[in-house]
Amino acid sequence: MYFVRTAGERDLEKVRALLVESFHATYDELHGKTKVDELIAHLFTPAALKARLVRRDAEFLVADNGRNIGGVGYAAMSPALTKTVMLHLLYVNPSLQRQGIGRDIFAELETCFPDAEIMRLEVEPQNAAAIAFYGAHGFTEVGRSENSAPGQSGIPSLIFEKPLEGH
Repeated sequence: MYFVRTAGERDLEKVRALLVESFHATYDELHGKTKVDELIAHLFTPAALKARLVRRDAEFLVADNGRNIGGVGYAAMSPALTKTVMLHLLYVNPSLQRQGIGRDIFAELETCFPDAEIMRLEVEPQNAAAIAFYGAHGFTEVGRSENSAPGQSGIPSLIFEKPLEGH
């Protein structure tokens, strides 16, 4: 049984391992192992994960069974969009998917931002499983990003939004 809780510094090594495994399982076929390795090296350095952990207007959650981290979620208030929380990470260990871990992490993240009226995320257009998951949880497609600015991945994404409860 996995329980959702706030991530701590001692979780970061296991979180990084889960993200590496999940990213390769999700994206290697779409973009190739080399590109995925580049993304991982940029996005999931220990320093980058720790920066997310200590950010004040964010929530970094893990699903933990006492031995292993089965899933991770990270969302933060958008600095550019008013009353909008950005869902940056929601990944479940590939061997544990479809057991409700992602749903439980997502449900907790939805409650963490009382000032937010909208949750927004970007998803890879070919990631059918993620698109289906977000659609089932009330998200609708509102746009597209080419992610072509300097420092961005260059991988296009679909933008999805969902109104949050009470708004």
